[in-house]
Amino acid sequence: MVDTKLVKLAGEHWTCAVMARHGWGAALTRDGLEHADVLAVHSASRRLLEVQVKTASFMPRPNWRLNLKAQQPSKTDHEWFVLVALGQSRTDGTRGYVVPRDHVAAAAWITHENWRTEPGVPAGKRNAGVDQARVAATVFEKYVDRWDLLHEPTTAVPVLLPPEYRDLAPSDRVGLPPGHPWLRAIPDW
Repeated sequence: MVDTKLVKLAGEHWTCAVMARHGWGAALTRDGLEHADVLAVHSASRRLLEVQVKTASFMPRPNWRLNLKAQQPSKTDHEWFVLVALGQSRTDGTRGYVVPRDHVAAAAWITHENWRTEPGVPAGKRNAGVDQARVAATVFEKYVDRWDLLHEPTTAVPVLLPPEYRDLAPSDRVGLPPGHPWLRAIPDW
C-alpha cells in the first residue's frame, strides 16, 4: 500500500526541483496555507508565484481528485497548479502539468458535471457531489511541462483545455463553478 502523505511530499519536492531547474527559487510552505504548497520567486524577473501541487501516484492513466477547494476561483493572477503524475520507476518519467488555477477549477467542474448529467444515464444513477470530481491527465495534456507559462499572469495564459469543454462551459447542463471569472465571458480556445 502506498503512503499518501509520502506521495504528496514526492510531488511537492519534485515540483520544487523542476522549478529550480527553470530559474525559480521554490520553497515548500507549512501545512495550512490555503492555495499554496509552494511559494516561488524567479531569479531574474523577481516574479512571485503561489503553486498548489496535486500528485497522482504510479498509475498508467493518472487522474487527480480536485475537491471544492481546488475549484475555488483564483484571488490573484499568479496562482497555479502543478498536477504531478509520478512515474513508476526512474525509467518511467514523472510528468508535470502546469495549469492556472482558474483553468483547473473550470476543468474539474466541467468534467464532473458532464459525467453526472450525461444524456442517457438514468436519473439518480450518478449522484456523487462535485467535491468528488476526478479529472484525467488527458484533459490537461496540452499543459504538460509548460513551465514557460509561469512567466505570464494566469489571466494571459491561453486556455489549453479540450475544445469540447468550450461548448460545455456556457451550457445549462454543465456550466462553470460559482464565482468563476469565465461566467462573465467565456474565453476563446
